[in-house]
Amino acid sequence: GSWPGPWNNRTVTGPAAALFGVALACSALDWVAVARRIRPLEYVCKPAAAAAFLATALALDPASDASRSWCCVALACCIVGDVFLMLPRDAFVPGLAAFAAAQSCFAVSFAFQEPTALRLVIALVLVVPGTVVLTRRFVGALARGGDQSMAPAIVFYAVVISAMAVGAVAGGTAVGIAGALLFLMSDSLIAEHRFGLAREWQPLTIIVTYHLALTGLVLGLL
Repeated sequence: GSWPGPWNNRTVTGPAAALFGVALACSALDWVAVARRIRPLEYVCKPAAAAAFLATALALDPASDASRSWCCVALACCIVGDVFLMLPRDAFVPGLAAFAAAQSCFAVSFAFQEPTALRLVIALVLVVPGTVVLTRRFVGALARGGDQSMAPAIVFYAVVISAMAVGAVAGGTAVGIAGALLFLMSDSLIAEHRFGLAREWQPLTIIVTYHLALTGLVLGLL
């Protein structure tokens, strides 16, 4: 059996559809774990969801094999980042590094999806100003807190995730673009929660938008 992709004439084969279902199930369980603060369940489901998205990408019939390869490397980096960020000890910097590598690989993946000059210009106009504003906000929050040691890492990460989002708008499919922008939203909420104003609803929103982002990025390979 196969599942037709509504955005083009390609299909998701039976194995890929089954793995995608596993990814969605693990994601939903992780949302429950975060909402109810069930740490053991989160330790299992968070990396399992990313691993299932990776397996789905490997099982797809992509529009570009090169794009899929780089996306798979990015998803593997996401698994590493997930593990670091959910550890009981603070491993934010290693987690940030893993996700920076992921964003770089996602950006390369989009470069193989036939970007156009016009879409690139539109992407730069739409993405860069907003990212600059957010980065200044978070760096300013660090300065007000008296600790600017994280500022270079935050600026560097902002650059790579902006490159990923620009690449998505410039060359990605509609669902891929949605995934990239959801990733940008999720990471902005992480920064807001850690460096800005923390709110109770943020952790659940962060993980939901993250898994929806991975969904879009994987299905955007079709």
